[in-house]
Amino acid sequence: MDEKATPPAPARAGEAQQLSAIVVMGVAGCGKSAVGEALAEALGAVFVEGDRLHPPENVARMASGEPLTDTLRAGWLDAIGQRIAGSVAGRQSVVAACSALKRSYRDRLRGFCADIVFVYLEIDRETARQRVGQRQGHFMPASLVDSQFAILETPAPDERALTLEGTGRVSDIVTGTVGLLGGKSL
Repeated sequence: MDEKATPPAPARAGEAQQLSAIVVMGVAGCGKSAVGEALAEALGAVFVEGDRLHPPENVARMASGEPLTDTLRAGWLDAIGQRIAGSVAGRQSVVAACSALKRSYRDRLRGFCADIVFVYLEIDRETARQRVGQRQGHFMPASLVDSQFAILETPAPDERALTLEGTGRVSDIVTGTVGLLGGKSL
């Protein structure tokens, strides 16, 4: 597994890092859902599938080949953020799958839980198109992959984020992620 970031630093200098929320992010087809679900299981955390929180209007728009605007994503991001915050407030660790393509989207999620760690699954455009094209029963068509890459802002060095190669086996990505997090329990 190829990792491009150091483990996230503690929220406050001198304090032991307590992880309670992870968002697995990236473009469509990167493996967010599969990795997120397996990571949640490995860490004993709740899993939140972001795609299931899209309102019907967003799903219909994407299914027809139209990308979402920032405005259309806002309520969806809030729904994910509320699920994360609810889990953390209930002292339950959480792993969510959410594209979180722009920094402003990640900032919006951090508004619900400041200490989210983002795990960015990096893949190339062709792999994303191929994977999305092979999915059965998903609303996101391969024709929207380019629109995701067009707005993608990879996590900056000042964000609590890991960048991982998203083309490996799910089990390897999960093992690597847990290792990079330093074995910290959620």
